[in-house]
Amino acid sequence: MDELEIQLKRLGKKKILRQKVNLTGNIKTLEDLIIQLVRHNVNSFNKEIETNKVLSFLSPSEIQNQSITGKIGFGEIENKTKANINSSIENALQAFEDGIFVVFIDDDEVKTLKEPLAIKVSSSITFIRMTFLTGTYW
Repeated sequence: MDELEIQLKRLGKKKILRQKVNLTGNIKTLEDLIIQLVRHNVNSFNKEIETNKVLSFLSPSEIQNQSITGKIGFGEIENKTKANINSSIENALQAFEDGIFVVFIDDDEVKTLKEPLAIKVSSSITFIRMTFLTGTYW
């Protein structure tokens, strides 16, 4: 599969994180898509932990780019524990089932993990993290 652009949003926030990913394998359902994305992100996270930075510094262009988002940091990871792919996949699938996030493909909400998908390179894939109100509901 070619490179896809994934959009990540949070309700109530204007910022949209766009992530380009190259996914391998055949994606037939939402479950396949989530599994592929979790594997990609866990592998990236674990590789980042493995790289040793001798001296961290930010160039003026990195400071400028980060200032747009409102947070300037070195991007260092304090926790050096590697993520487990299987438990991460379980958590992501459970989070979808629990309604923690919803997925839209080309402006159509995908409601179940087993729903067949027709993803094209030009498809708009959006994950929206839901925000829950605090308090009781009785």
